[in-house]
Amino acid sequence: MKKLILIVGCLVAAVTSFAQQASTWIWYPGDFEVWLSNDMQNRRTERGTFFPPFWKMDSHYVLVEFSKQFDLPEADEITIHAEGKYNVKVNGKMLPGMPSTVKLEKGKQQINIKVYNQAHVPALYVTGKHVHTDKEWLVTFEDKEWIDETGKASDQSGTTYVKAGYWNMDDPNEKPSQFKLPTRPEQALRKTAHDNGFLVDFGKNTFGFLTLHKLQGEGNVAIYYGESKEEALATTTCETLDILDVALSTAQDSTLDLSKAFRYVYIEPQGNVQFDQVSMQYEYLPVEDRGTFRSSDEELNKIWEVAKYTMELTSREFYIDGIKRDRWIWSGDAYQSYAMNYYLGFDSETVKRTILALRGKEPTISHINTIMDYTFYWFLSIYDYYHYTGDKEFIESVYPRMQTLMEFCLNRRNQAGLMEGLAGDWVFIDWAEGLSKKGEVSFEQLLLCRSLETMALCADLLQIPEDKSFYAKEADVLKQKFFDYYWNDQKTAFVHSRIDGKQTEEVTRYTNMFAIFFDYLSAEQQQGVKKNVLLNDNIKKIVTPYMRYYELEALCALGEKDYVMDEMKSYWGGMLKLGATTFWEEYNPEKQGAEHYTMYGREFGKSLCHSWGASPIYLLGKYYLGVEPTSAGYETYTVAPYLASQEWMEGKVPTPLGEIELFVSKKNIKVKSPIGSGTLKIVSKSLPQTNHGEIKKVSENTYTLELEKGIDYEVEYEG
Repeated sequence: MKKLILIVGCLVAAVTSFAQQASTWIWYPGDFEVWLSNDMQNRRTERGTFFPPFWKMDSHYVLVEFSKQFDLPEADEITIHAEGKYNVKVNGKMLPGMPSTVKLEKGKQQINIKVYNQAHVPALYVTGKHVHTDKEWLVTFEDKEWIDETGKASDQSGTTYVKAGYWNMDDPNEKPSQFKLPTRPEQALRKTAHDNGFLVDFGKNTFGFLTLHKLQGEGNVAIYYGESKEEALATTTCETLDILDVALSTAQDSTLDLSKAFRYVYIEPQGNVQFDQVSMQYEYLPVEDRGTFRSSDEELNKIWEVAKYTMELTSREFYIDGIKRDRWIWSGDAYQSYAMNYYLGFDSETVKRTILALRGKEPTISHINTIMDYTFYWFLSIYDYYHYTGDKEFIESVYPRMQTLMEFCLNRRNQAGLMEGLAGDWVFIDWAEGLSKKGEVSFEQLLLCRSLETMALCADLLQIPEDKSFYAKEADVLKQKFFDYYWNDQKTAFVHSRIDGKQTEEVTRYTNMFAIFFDYLSAEQQQGVKKNVLLNDNIKKIVTPYMRYYELEALCALGEKDYVMDEMKSYWGGMLKLGATTFWEEYNPEKQGAEHYTMYGREFGKSLCHSWGASPIYLLGKYYLGVEPTSAGYETYTVAPYLASQEWMEGKVPTPLGEIELFVSKKNIKVKSPIGSGTLKIVSKSLPQTNHGEIKKVSENTYTLELEKGIDYEVEYEG
C-alpha cells in the first residue's frame, strides 16, 4: 500500500504570490491540538482530587523546523516571534544569535527557522511586507541531513515536510501557550441561608469560575457544587468541591482558579470568614448560532433551545462529553457533536481540532479512548466533515494518520478476519445493563466495514487508486462476512454477536439501526428490522440519548417521522418536565426523584449536561427542515421539509457560504439559499405553484423544484 506523503525529498516550496495578507502563528500540524487537549483534560477533579484521563497522553514535538521559499519583488524586513529558542537560516546561511528582525534582499529567498520548546508547542510568527507565516509554510520534526568526513552535505534529503498547522491566532503578542477561552460575568439568581452556610442558585446549569464578593476574614470556605440542589447539599457525596483558604484583613472579590460546572452552589464559611454576593465568570467558546429552528409547537421550541444551550456548554476548546464530571474528549460523544454542529454553528475549526486531538501521535498502541467503537467513529467523522464542508485540504493533511490507525485495526483482527476485544480493548457500544460484549460483536464489524469504506472514499478523493482498491476490497470482504455471520432470516434481523463461530440468540437494536442509515439493507430487510426490532417492545429498550439519537435517525430514514416526533417530545420533553435546563447523559422515565441523578454506582455520578443529549438539533435540521448536502460542501443539496404535527416551522441551516433559510406551513414554502444547486422536495395533493422555476412531478403526490442560489422561492401547495 502506498503511503500518502504530502511533500517529500528535497525541500521544494512553492513560490508565494504577494497579495496582502495577515500573519498567523503556525506549528507542526496536530501539536497544538494535542498540547491544548492535555491541558484541558487534566483540569478534571473529583472532590478536589486531580483526576487525569484513562488513556495514553501524547506530547508535541520539541524541535520543529519551519521553512518557505519566496520570490521577493523588492527588499523586505521581517520580524520574528517564536515560542522557544530558535535559529534562522537564509539561503542556507546561519545567522548569528536569535535575531528578532532580518533583512531580505530582492529575489528568491529560502527561510529556515528551527524552534525548540520542551514545555510548550514550538510555534512561529513571522511578518513583513511580503513575508508572512501562514498555512503554506512547511514544517518537519525530523532532520535527516548528514555530512561526510570531508564536511560535504548530503545531496539527497530523507526529510518529510508537511504543511503547517494553524488556527485563528493572528496577534504576535498573544502566544499559543497563553490561549484561554473568553469569559463574561453572570449573576446568581438568589442566595439563601441554609444550615451553616448559603445555597446559591444560578437558575440553570452553567460553567465557569465562581466569584465571592467582599470576601474577608481568616479560615476556610467549603464550596460544594451541584447540577441539582440535592447534589450541592450532599456535602459528602457531591462530585465536585473546593476548599478555599482565606486570610484577608480587608474585603476583596475573589475568583477561583479552576472552572466548574454547576447550577447550585452550597457555601459554608468557617472561622470568621464572611462574604457578600456570589457571581461567576461564565466561560464559553465564541461561536455564532447560525442554525435556528422555531415552530408552532412551543414544547418543541423549548427542546431545541435547551439542546442548543447544552451544545454551547459542551463546546469548549474541543467538543467534550459533559461539563461536570469528565470534561474529556470522547470520540463517540464528539462524533455526535460534529453532526449537531453542522446544523447549528458550522464551526469547522473546533471539529478539526477535536479530530486531531483524539488521534494523537504515533506510535499507535491502543484504540482511541481505549474504545474499539470510538476508533471507528473517528474514521466516520472525517468523511462526514468533508461531506458537509468540502474541505479537501484537511483530508489531505489527516490521511496519513488515518492510514496508520487503520493498519493498527486490521492487525488486531482474529483468524476469522473479525474484530474481537483483546487485552486493553474496551468494547463500549452503549450504557445498557446486561449488554454482552463477549465474542465477535456484530456492531464492531459493522463500524469497521463503514470505516474501510470511508478510507476508500478518501483515497479516491486524493487520487490514490491503489489505496482505494485495497480498502474497497477489504470492505467488500468484511461486508459479505457481516451478512453471512450475523443476519438471521428467521428473526429478520442481525444478531448481537457470534461466539465460538456460532450466532448468539440475542437481538439488540444497535447493529440493526446503524445498518439502516448506512443503507446496507434491502427494502424488505428494512421493513423486517423496523417491525421486529425498532418497533418491537420485546427488544431491550435504549435509555441513553447517545443511542436514542441513532435509533430515531434510523426511524426517520424509514419514513417514521410522525412516530419520531412523538418520541422526541416524550423523551426530551420528559427531561424538561423534570426541570432539566440542559439535557442529560441518561434518562430513564421509569426512575423516580433523585434516582435520576445516580450513575456508575454513585449518588450523583450522572452528567446532567451531556453533549450527546443535544441531538434534536440534528434531527430537526436534517429530517424536519429536511436540509442535507448531497455532494461535498453543499455543491448540491436537498430540502425535503416535513411538518409532522406542527402547523408551521421555520429555520436556518448553515453551509460554508451562508444559511439556507426556510419557512414551511401546510400551504406555503419559502426557501432561499446562498450556495450550490438544490432540490426542493414537495409532497402535495395537487400540482404546486411557484414564483420561480418549474415544478416537476416525480411520483404520485411528490414533486420537485430545482433551486438556484440567491433566489427567493415561494411555493403554494396542498399539504
